[in-house]
Amino acid sequence: MKIPVFLTLALLLTSCAAGDKKRIPHPDSRGTLERLEQFPSRYVAPRPVDVWLPAGYNQSTPCQVLYMHDGQMLFDSTTTWNQQEWGVDECLTQLIADKKIEPTIVVAVWNAGEGRHPEYFPQKPFEKLPVDFRDSLLQQAKRNAQTPLFSKNIVSDNYLKFLTEELKPFIDEKYATKKGVEHTFMAGSSMGGLISIYAICEYPGIFGGAACLSTHWPGIFSVENNPIPAAFTDYLANHLPDPASHKIYFDYGTATLDSLYEPLQLQVDTVMRQAGFTEENWITLKFPGADHSERAWRDRLATPMLFLLGKK
Repeated sequence: MKIPVFLTLALLLTSCAAGDKKRIPHPDSRGTLERLEQFPSRYVAPRPVDVWLPAGYNQSTPCQVLYMHDGQMLFDSTTTWNQQEWGVDECLTQLIADKKIEPTIVVAVWNAGEGRHPEYFPQKPFEKLPVDFRDSLLQQAKRNAQTPLFSKNIVSDNYLKFLTEELKPFIDEKYATKKGVEHTFMAGSSMGGLISIYAICEYPGIFGGAACLSTHWPGIFSVENNPIPAAFTDYLANHLPDPASHKIYFDYGTATLDSLYEPLQLQVDTVMRQAGFTEENWITLKFPGADHSERAWRDRLATPMLFLLGKK
């Protein structure tokens, strides 16, 4: 597939101005990172995309590809708002060196800041919520006393169009990638977990696996009188991909925000079993004591990476 001309003309790589270079992560392990600065889109706001290439990458050896959300939090704690990171490069470098997974390119898509919640909240389940509840979410839900949770209406369908119609074709043309569904994966945490499971349901012909860490099933910050989890399980019951050709990973901790998740995840697990998923293509893991943070996700990242990317 040829990428649109507007993408080719508008993209800036790591040779951007010095003011942008200071924000580029510096991975701690082998491999290299390239910045696609302000990647343009017809569907969502432009944002940086960081592409991590494993050690030994070359244009003659195609790699499988992992698309990850909250891309600014993945590689370098010195550039993140909370001085934490996932340690994706260290984790994958070790797994590749140990020959436990095939060489993998990571496409780290930055979130849109205040637009993160509207982009990551699955749109079709949202549209099934009662109208009054939807309107109250958009108008009244807050991240804190000063910050609205939703800066605009839900646009996750457009976000997925950006990933599948614009970003993936560019990645597949610029880099040596294995392009089949069995080689293309997605991962994220919290709201990133929600958009990851939504993506594999909406685009089962593109994504063959999803890792959803600390999936934020409440959608907001409370579970009392909250119809959102039921809307998600109803959606999954009707849209999960074929278990014969797709892999799905869920997990959750028990501290801070993760303390809300276990009963909701158990409901999702019931839906997974009813859809025919087994331990061969789906796992849900509980991590007692783990909180809702990049540090916690880093500590257990090898587990979903092995499940999703491990050699067959």
